[in-house]
Amino acid sequence: MCCWRKTAPWPQRSSPSTDVTENTKVVIETVRAADHDRYLSVLYAPENKRGALFSLYAFNAEVAGIRDRIHEALPGEVRLQWWRDVIAAEEDRAKVGHPVADALRTTISAHRLPKAAFDNMLEARIFDLYDDLMPSRTDLEGYCGETAAALIQLAAMVLDPGEAPRFAELAGRAGCAQAMTGLLLLLPLHRKRGQCFVPADILAAAGSSPQEFVTGDGGPGAERAVAAMIALAREHLSAFEQGASALPVSLRPAFLPLALSSAYLDRIENARRSPLKDAVRLSAMRRHWLLFRHATQGWPAV
Repeated sequence: MCCWRKTAPWPQRSSPSTDVTENTKVVIETVRAADHDRYLSVLYAPENKRGALFSLYAFNAEVAGIRDRIHEALPGEVRLQWWRDVIAAEEDRAKVGHPVADALRTTISAHRLPKAAFDNMLEARIFDLYDDLMPSRTDLEGYCGETAAALIQLAAMVLDPGEAPRFAELAGRAGCAQAMTGLLLLLPLHRKRGQCFVPADILAAAGSSPQEFVTGDGGPGAERAVAAMIALAREHLSAFEQGASALPVSLRPAFLPLALSSAYLDRIENARRSPLKDAVRLSAMRRHWLLFRHATQGWPAV
């Protein structure tokens, strides 16, 4: 079974300059196709930082999409281990021939990014491959921290390594809010494949269960669980907004995808059909406007 994205094929032999150009195009297209919100956010970053950001987001898209491409847990774990080996390899090792992997290795080396953060992210992504329970809110926050929050912090280190450490806690809040919003948007997909990211303690408090939430018809218990998840995402979003006005302009692009979270949550709450069954979307114009406004004005003091 093939485990490579169609957008990231093995490159054909060509001149070095063509390889660089084509590989860069592959990395950008990977992000544009799989994570359009982050793709748009990169366009507001300084031009000399965009390649590194695209490589981070392309890597994230690759590992986040492993289950959808491979469908089986064990080969998925093998794929995650391949990424570990690529990242852990010595800097002078020859290119591996995968456009996203080669671009990521260059970014890690050029910006001295901590390899441990990538290892933790890959470890967290093992959860994606199985249908195990998410035991508690704390476990969910830990998952969000190792994935979305870590990605924000790595992007911040690329943009401004001097300022990034001061906003690590804010990145944690932002990552939880963004990841939880994303999980809510993916509810129809997760339920279709029998997966539940809603913590068991939240489900129990709502009068539901993982099995009922996934296979049921979206009764009162499931709706209460969704409402609790929205409230949890808003809690982290509010905590982020409390300190977001202090973000320097140099770091805004790293946090910019969060500009859409509130609008997504509003749309989920006010949707005519249950978010358990139908994916919620924002119009392209709305997304562009929110990103532009926060890129140029930041987040006002709360």
